[in-house]
Amino acid sequence: MLRQYELVERVREYDPEADEDLINRAYVYSVKMHGSQKRASGDPYFSHPIEVAGLMTDLRLDQETIVTALLHDTVEDTLTTVDEIKKLFGENIARLVDGVTKLSKIEAQTEDERAAENLRKFLLALSDDIRVLLVKLADRLHNMRTLHFIKSEEKRQRIARETMDIYAPLAERIGMYEYMREMQLLAFRHLEPEAYETITGRLKQIKEGDEGQVEKIAGSIQKALANAGLAAEVSGREKHPYSIWRKMQERHVSFEQLTDIMAFRVITDNSAECYRALGILHEKWKMVPGRFKDYISTPKRNGYRSIHTTIMHRNNMRVEIQIRSNRMHEDNEFGLAAHWAYKQGKQPDGQAGWIRDLIEILDHAEDAEELLEHTKLAMYQDRIFAFTPKGTLLQLPKGATTVDFAYAVHTDLGNQAVGAKVNGRHVPLRTQLLNGDVVEVLKSDGQEPQPGWLSFVITGKARAAIRRFVRFKERDEIIEIGTKLYDEIVERLPGKIGRKAEKLALKRLELEEMDDLMMAIGTHHISNRDVMEALMPGSVNDNDADRKWPEQDRAISIEGLTPGVAFDLAECCHPVPGDRIVGLRRSGQNVEVHAIDCLQLADGVDADWVDLSWGADSDGAAARLAVVLHDKPGTLAEMAGIFGFHNANILRLRMTNRDAPFHTFEVDLEVHNVHHLMRILSALRSSEAIAQAERL
Repeated sequence: MLRQYELVERVREYDPEADEDLINRAYVYSVKMHGSQKRASGDPYFSHPIEVAGLMTDLRLDQETIVTALLHDTVEDTLTTVDEIKKLFGENIARLVDGVTKLSKIEAQTEDERAAENLRKFLLALSDDIRVLLVKLADRLHNMRTLHFIKSEEKRQRIARETMDIYAPLAERIGMYEYMREMQLLAFRHLEPEAYETITGRLKQIKEGDEGQVEKIAGSIQKALANAGLAAEVSGREKHPYSIWRKMQERHVSFEQLTDIMAFRVITDNSAECYRALGILHEKWKMVPGRFKDYISTPKRNGYRSIHTTIMHRNNMRVEIQIRSNRMHEDNEFGLAAHWAYKQGKQPDGQAGWIRDLIEILDHAEDAEELLEHTKLAMYQDRIFAFTPKGTLLQLPKGATTVDFAYAVHTDLGNQAVGAKVNGRHVPLRTQLLNGDVVEVLKSDGQEPQPGWLSFVITGKARAAIRRFVRFKERDEIIEIGTKLYDEIVERLPGKIGRKAEKLALKRLELEEMDDLMMAIGTHHISNRDVMEALMPGSVNDNDADRKWPEQDRAISIEGLTPGVAFDLAECCHPVPGDRIVGLRRSGQNVEVHAIDCLQLADGVDADWVDLSWGADSDGAAARLAVVLHDKPGTLAEMAGIFGFHNANILRLRMTNRDAPFHTFEVDLEVHNVHHLMRILSALRSSEAIAQAERL
């Protein structure tokens, strides 16, 4: 553990103007407040914040960050308050300490909810000052170094999983690879102990039996560069055990099948010499196609810069090489912390974008599970590079689609996307992007996010925005259905009611406002009888059993509502506008719309029945047909021609039976209404190519 004078000396080595008195007071205050508290290792608790402060000095951080590290656990684990910190050490330090402090004393919440609340507060704090993140990462790193002292295996596993899912990716996103690698290694040791022991054991065997092979390869690389007149520092190492395990999992190969478990690093004086070194190495040895990446010309989103290549060394051995300058190496290992940008009160270049994305996800997430899912998606995926038509470079996860790209540009563009061009060609919105694609998103003011987009978007920002829109739309449409049902219920009462009766009804039903009542009616969380009794006590005859068929004076119109949001069109009968329809309403589910002659309605005895209508201007739905064609060339084309002639779009076509001389097809067809469908069926039945056509 660092002594008081040692910590001050460390800070003054790189910052002679540091306030020695401030650091001393924070050191003494931390020791005093933590007092006799002990860690799981048996060490005094105050040793932890002091070690975290020591890690901050390794990064050469300013005095406010050092003091924050010393005090970061006082609010959470002692009687200290944020106001007291503010009084003793100033507003800035109090704000930083509050940002790092976890909300660990929230009652009656699940583990996911606690983790989400901690993450929510933490992300909001780091958006205000990135130093919060630096202290938090150092805090987590030191806790991981002592994790083995915790007796509870379940707790060790939980902390290790949280580190792997949240904190290591956060370190990677700000370019602190040294922290990321150590946290991954320590977490891997607890999450996969057998795999950890196996891989580290194999690496040890290789190191003992390679007869200095790493040094020999490094020497040959250095010699090749020196012979060409380039002085560079060359080093070699076995790859990170967790990185090896991930490759084994992704490629489904054994340890023996991995050919690139060694990596070498070439460090030059400047970027020009990096490219010169690359040319020398590629001229000396053959490169492996597909294994070259230039992160100097196109840096990663976290600012990482380096050239990656793989060459075939002696005996066809694959050797992975990273080439970078001294400045790049320092930035790559310690990332954002190496920039000192916050000293001038600025956010570091290249960092604000992904932080803004995370804050937007906070605003859109509905619950803990969704927040954690979207945040992990935003932080922890391999990247590709794509360009806007004006040449702006965007980084996205592998597998991202044009919709993900649209949301990465701006949420409004994503919401209004109707199509896309990739490299000048029109493509479907679900098209996955490749490195170097130029993407133009086509938009329309009348477009809205579609629930179906959730089946193919992969970025946390896109998923959060779409889910948020769908939630609001679903609420609005359920309230609309509930309002129509409410109006019909009110008409069945034996007398008129006013606002006073409605307020009393809300009180009896323990609801806050009328929209809550409409939601409860629309989702059938409350029965019609209960609503009537709440509005007008004594209006319901208890001896009159509920009937499933509604006592409605008029049908409830579903015009203007969106299929799949407030109601679902039943798959068993595929109703279209013009069909007589009825709705089945079950608690907590969308209204399920059936044609009145659907055979599946017999299964709806447990549901509340609602008489529905399409509305005068309802247009468009999917009908399902069974069409039997003669087994002759051109019959399928003739069927498609009939659909085209009648302006009907084929949504799905599937052969269900092949029984010479006939083929049976099941067709999902987009039609305007039942009259449109009848005309199409009549045309099909009149064709010589078609033996039979029926609606399913």
